[in-house]
Amino acid sequence: MDNKNLAELLFPDIDKTPDDYERMYPERDLPAGAMVTRLGPSPTGFMHLGNLYGAFADERLAHQSDGIFYLRIEDTDDKRYVEGAVEVIISSLEFFGIRFDEGATMGDDKGSYGDYTQSRRGPVYQCFVKKLVEEGKAYPCFLTEEEIGAIREKQEAEKLMPGIYGEYAACRDWTYEQVKEAIDTGKPYVIRLKSDGKPLSEGEDGKQKGRRVRVNDAIRGKLEMPENFMDVVILKKTGIPTYHFAHAVDDHLMRTTHVVRGAEWLPSLPIHVELFEKLGWELPVYCHTAQLMKIDEESGKKRKLSKRKDPELSLTYYRDQGYHPDAVREYLLTILNSNFEEWRDANPDAPVDDFAFTTEKMSSSGALFDLNKLNDISKDVLLRIPADDLYVFLKDWAAEFAPEYNHLFDDKDYLVQILDIGRADRKPRKDLIYARQIIQFISYFFDDLFKIEDEMPAEVPAADISVILNAYLDSYDHSDDNGGWFDKIRAIAVDNGYAAKPKDFKKHPDDYKGHVGHVSTVIRIALMGRAQSPDVWTIQQIMGEEKTRGRIRAYVDGLR
Repeated sequence: MDNKNLAELLFPDIDKTPDDYERMYPERDLPAGAMVTRLGPSPTGFMHLGNLYGAFADERLAHQSDGIFYLRIEDTDDKRYVEGAVEVIISSLEFFGIRFDEGATMGDDKGSYGDYTQSRRGPVYQCFVKKLVEEGKAYPCFLTEEEIGAIREKQEAEKLMPGIYGEYAACRDWTYEQVKEAIDTGKPYVIRLKSDGKPLSEGEDGKQKGRRVRVNDAIRGKLEMPENFMDVVILKKTGIPTYHFAHAVDDHLMRTTHVVRGAEWLPSLPIHVELFEKLGWELPVYCHTAQLMKIDEESGKKRKLSKRKDPELSLTYYRDQGYHPDAVREYLLTILNSNFEEWRDANPDAPVDDFAFTTEKMSSSGALFDLNKLNDISKDVLLRIPADDLYVFLKDWAAEFAPEYNHLFDDKDYLVQILDIGRADRKPRKDLIYARQIIQFISYFFDDLFKIEDEMPAEVPAADISVILNAYLDSYDHSDDNGGWFDKIRAIAVDNGYAAKPKDFKKHPDDYKGHVGHVSTVIRIALMGRAQSPDVWTIQQIMGEEKTRGRIRAYVDGLR
C-alpha cells in the first residue's frame, strides 16, 4: 500500500502538518508540578451531579498546584446536541463557583489553546488522522451498516467478541487502487485505527493468555487489562472524530496533564492507550472517579444515581431548591476526599480552599450520595454566612426561581433580622437549609404566607384558649424584656390552673390541667401557626407590637 498517496487521496485539503500544530500549541510555561486539567461536558442540555463532582476535583488539582483548569465543549456527537446547552453548562458551573482559567465562554474563547469547542477543530483532527494513515496505522473502511450488522450476528452466533478486527476487518488490507475505486464511485467510509492488538486466547492451562496494558491511575493505583484489538472508528463519515480520537488529540495539544473522568470510561482505557502510543505522545495521568451511588429506598441496597429516578442527579434540582453553592461544594468534598470531614472539624472557620485536596484520598469504589447529609452540612455552612449575604442570595434565587416571593425582600432590615434569629446564641440554631425551605420556615413573619399548621395542645381545653389569649393581650407590653415577658405567661398559667413549671406537672399531674409550656404553646400557635419555632419573645420583637397583637386578636376572633 502506498500510504502517503492514500493519505493525500483521503485528505487533499489538509496542508498543515503535526509539527505545525505542535508549534501552535507549545508546552505550557508553568511551575514544576503544576497540573493542567479540563472539564469536557457534552452539550446535551443536562448538567448532572457527576459533572460537578468531577469539576471540583479538576479545579482543586489545578489551582492547588498553580496550574490551569479549562473548559472544553465536547460536541462531536451531533445527535446529542441540544440548542442552548452550552449556555446551560457555563451558567450552571459558574453558579456553583467553578472557576475556569481558560476555555469556552458565553462569548469568545478565553486562552491560547483553543478553539475549545471540538466541532470547530475538524482540520486539527484530520491532520493527525492523515498522519496515522501515512504511517500505516489507520485505514479507510467502506463497510455498510448492513454488512457490520451481519458480521455482528455471525460473531454472536459463534460467541465471539463483536466488533471489527482480524478477519472481520474486510477493508484493512485493501490496496490503494481498491480504495480509490470505492471513493470514485461515491462510497461513504470511516477511518479506523489499525490496531496491533490481539484478542486473548485460552492457554493449555485453561487461563486466558495475551498482552495487557498497564496504567497507573492516580485514584485506583496500578490498572492492568487486556490490550485493545479492535479497529475502532477514529473519524466518522462526516469527517468528525469520535470521542476516543478527539480527546487524545486535544489533551495532547492543550497540554492536559491529568484527566479526571468517571469509572464508566475504564473499558475504553486500552483504546486510549493505543491511540497515544500510535500518535507518539505521553499518556496523561488518568483519574477514574467512583460512580455516585445512593441507597435505594425500596430495596435498601446501593445503586447508581439515575436520571430517570433521582431528580437530585440534575444540577437544576439544587438551583431550583435554592441550595447555596458553598454548601454543595462542601458536601461534595466530603465524598471526594475521605479526610475532609476530619479537616473541617479541626478547622471549622477556615475557607474550604485551604483544604489540601488529593487524588490519594478519593474513593475507587462507589461514592455514596446522601441528600440528608447534604442538608446537615448545609445547616452548618449557612450558619457561617452573614445574614446580609444570605439576604442577597435568597433575593437573587427568588428573582430567578420563585418570583412570587419577590415582595418578601422589600424590607431588607426586617428580613435580615429574621434570618439572624438564634445564630449568635451559645448553641446556635441551625434552622436554615436551602432557599425553598427557608422561605417556608420564616413564612409566618409575612401575613400573606401565614397559616395555622398545628393543633392546640391536647392539655388545654378549648374553652381555655380564648381565656389565655385575652389574658395575654391584656398583660402584653412590647417593652418587656425576655424575663419579664415570660413571668407574665407563667402568671397566666397559674391563674388558669396550670403548673408554673413542667417538673411540677410531671410530679403531680392530677393537680394541674397542664403546665406553663402548654400555655406558651397556645400563644405560639396563635402567633406563628406552629407548635415549634425559635424564641417567641425574639420573634415578637422583630414583628413589632401591632403585628403581634393583630395576630392574637385574629385568632381569638376566629374562635367566636
